[in-house]
Amino acid sequence: MRSFASLAFVALFSVLAAAQFTVPPPADVAAPPADAMKTASGLASKVTKPGTGTQHPKPDELVMMNYTGWSSDGKMIETSVGRGVQTISLNTRIPGLVEGIQLMVPGETRLFWIPEKLAFSGQKGPKGNVVYEIDLISSMPNSRPKS
Repeated sequence: MRSFASLAFVALFSVLAAAQFTVPPPADVAAPPADAMKTASGLASKVTKPGTGTQHPKPDELVMMNYTGWSSDGKMIETSVGRGVQTISLNTRIPGLVEGIQLMVPGETRLFWIPEKLAFSGQKGPKGNVVYEIDLISSMPNSRPKS
């Protein structure tokens, strides 16, 4: 009986932990608002919290950030919530994020509406447009040797 109770607790904890890290999509997940900035490539973005820094990340740098991504129908596809700040080599992300994060400064939070051609087109991932919320903490040179 005791092992059944332990298994039930583990199952309940797993369900609660999974639910805890589901981040609801922004209200305008299906399409960017009229006041969103748009680049020549079709990437749309909107600053939701201005940054305090002045340096923009370069594509070959490491970025420290929090993030959540959703498909355009509002289904969460990935998040760093619950895992702490992530340090990522910027040039390993999808093209829309590589382009967009270079527009940011440390301390800034921004929403990106990424067209399919700049998202997971031809890669493992959701089909169609995606939306990401990025909270950029900092960027730094990538000290890993280039291959």
